[in-house]
Amino acid sequence: MDRLLMQLRAAAEPTRLRLLALCARQPLCVSDLCDVLGQSQPRLSRHLKLLVEAGLLERIPEGSNAYFQLPAGAELARLLLARLPEEDPRLSADRRAAARLAAERARHASEAFRSHGMDWDEMRALGLAAADTEQALLAAMPPRVGALLDIGTGTGRLLELVADRAGRAIGVDASRDMLALARARIAERGLAHRCAVRQADMYRLPFGDGAFDVVTLQMVLHYAEDPAAAVAEAARVLHPEGLLLVADLAPHDRAELMQRHAHRWPGFDDAAIAGWLGAAGCAPGAPVDVPGPLAVRLWPAHRVPGFAPASPAVAL
Repeated sequence: MDRLLMQLRAAAEPTRLRLLALCARQPLCVSDLCDVLGQSQPRLSRHLKLLVEAGLLERIPEGSNAYFQLPAGAELARLLLARLPEEDPRLSADRRAAARLAAERARHASEAFRSHGMDWDEMRALGLAAADTEQALLAAMPPRVGALLDIGTGTGRLLELVADRAGRAIGVDASRDMLALARARIAERGLAHRCAVRQADMYRLPFGDGAFDVVTLQMVLHYAEDPAAAVAEAARVLHPEGLLLVADLAPHDRAELMQRHAHRWPGFDDAAIAGWLGAAGCAPGAPVDVPGPLAVRLWPAHRVPGFAPASPAVAL
């Protein structure tokens, strides 16, 4: 009862209800909320602190900043928000302001990539069969997924595709510009109740052991300094018997990609991937080929119950 009363008291204030309504639609940081609500940072920080302490919001650190969103199990917050009238003028104005802010952030992120001569859609840049690769990933997944993690999520495209079959889908990426694009995609499609993104290092994922039913590494390993360590960390957060899907380039002789696109590896053969999967406690399945100008291969594997992969070594 005490917990319920604490949550009711925390929500029973106009500004805090507006904060809940905004953060239910998309994760927002304090500066975003100040811009939308037109209130000072100290004032909103106090409101956010109360909501986090009550368990109505969660705080996700990202570098020197932090984003606020509804926790996965925030049933009371969702019940309260369902009672708010959609046509309320303050809430409508808040939604419009937040949508403009997200669009502006996405535009700046896209311009940042273009100004540095980068193409953030690598599949398009390399002329790869993106739709075929996506379909191969979806076909390898079970029809219903409790929790999915997409490592190196980029613009969040895969999260969008699995939203209708996953109870919760989380994407991680090291690039803040990529995350801005992904957040815009999620917000525009109304998927914030199931999908979220956060900044993270693929060698040090901020999740507990066995937290996910499906983990994907799509077009990530050829950038990795230590692919074996990335696979081991992905396996660590995979539930026993959970599914790990690695989609990446097959071996190729396109040396210019190493320089032009900063690739660390010229694709991978089955033996290398199978070795890393086995060392991480995963049983490899049959690879799936995705033909194209550069061949892509999908390597599925299941985590072996009872196997505890060692933590990857960290270079000092």
